Amino acid sequence: MRQYRIEPGTPVRLADWDPDDTAGFEKLDVRGRLKGLRKRLAAQQQVLWAEGRHRLLVVLQAMDTGGKDGTIRKVFSGVNPQGVRVVSFKAPTPVELAHDYLWRIHRHTPADGEIAVFNRSHYEDVLVVRVLDLVPEERWSRRYEHIRAFERLLADEGTTILKFYLHISKEEQAERLRARLADPDKHWKFNVDDLAHRERWDDYMAAFETVLSETSTAEAPWYVVPANHKWYRNLVVAETIVTTLEGLGMEYPEPEDDLEAVVVT
Repeated sequence: MRQYRIEPGTPVRLADWDPDDTAGFEKLDVRGRLKGLRKRLAAQQQVLWAEGRHRLLVVLQAMDTGGKDGTIRKVFSGVNPQGVRVVSFKAPTPVELAHDYLWRIHRHTPADGEIAVFNRSHYEDVLVVRVLDLVPEERWSRRYEHIRAFERLLADEGTTILKFYLHISKEEQAERLRARLADPDKHWKFNVDDLAHRERWDDYMAAFETVLSETSTAEAPWYVVPANHKWYRNLVVAETIVTTLEGLGMEYPEPEDDLEAVVVT
């Protein structure tokens, strides 16, 4: 899945990335593969929790209907909830606005042995804030450097960071919005404000391109995930997470006591 990874210093033009890409896979081919990846993820998460030395932070960003919730549901369905936290960042509260913009983020980063999944993240403060002109450019433009330093701090202290931009086309977003309108059970997911954001599509693409270009680093890489096909999106995210965890070389800790002579009666 390295073909989707943004190498540090690489300028990104999202028009060059095909959101329909499936790398030659077919949906039926992926079903069993994804099931196997879920088992491997569950196994790695258990070792991560038991060993208590590593931490994993997964960041998911996308346009509305991009599939953040679906990715979390499909990829992490088999893990032990005790060791995984999902944090959804909404509009900041008055208390959060009274602090620096990273304050509300830092307290949700993973502890030893944990996986934290961010549904939206600190990147909203260089995306929505930029597109909607909520703060001056001279202020938000400094935040790329802040974010790189923040993520370097996390990595230096033992956090493995994976960031996924779920890349859908404007046409696919329209189909998904229509599907929500057509299904009464999905009306709760429809927000009229999404249409206002959709009108700023090109502005958001420009903002995402800057994010991907400026903040993909060796210790906190971005992956541009083709997400028009949900099944392939799930495969790319799952395989990237699993191979990263397996690459950490984690092991179950040795027992503190000699268990050879222990007898349970």
